[in-house]
Amino acid sequence: MKSKGRGRGVFTKEKIPSGTRIETSPVLVLSFDDTAIVDKSKLHNYIFLWGARETKSCIALGYCSIYNHSYDPNCEYEMDFTEETMSIVTRRDIKKGEELYINYNGDPENSNPVWFDVRKK
Repeated sequence: MKSKGRGRGVFTKEKIPSGTRIETSPVLVLSFDDTAIVDKSKLHNYIFLWGARETKSCIALGYCSIYNHSYDPNCEYEMDFTEETMSIVTRRDIKKGEELYINYNGDPENSNPVWFDVRKK
């Protein structure tokens, strides 16, 4: 669905309790060199750093790559480097119709500015 001022977004159709795994999606892992290429394209806004040292990136399939960012997210993401999957899990109870957010910094408590946040720079 459209998210006001944010492009696409993911919204609930029903109430969801805290701790619920919304989805687990496979990812396409990109090498360091491929990441450099993708960083110069529109896909830059849809990739996640990948690996213990974050030297690679990934494109998550499913809806994972279109959750919008919040510094107070109602969801968090978990990466499984062995299985090459990414999961979205609720951090609190979610109301019907509410938009689901993740913190693009990886840690839900991390308030460091993200690349597009001109308000925090």
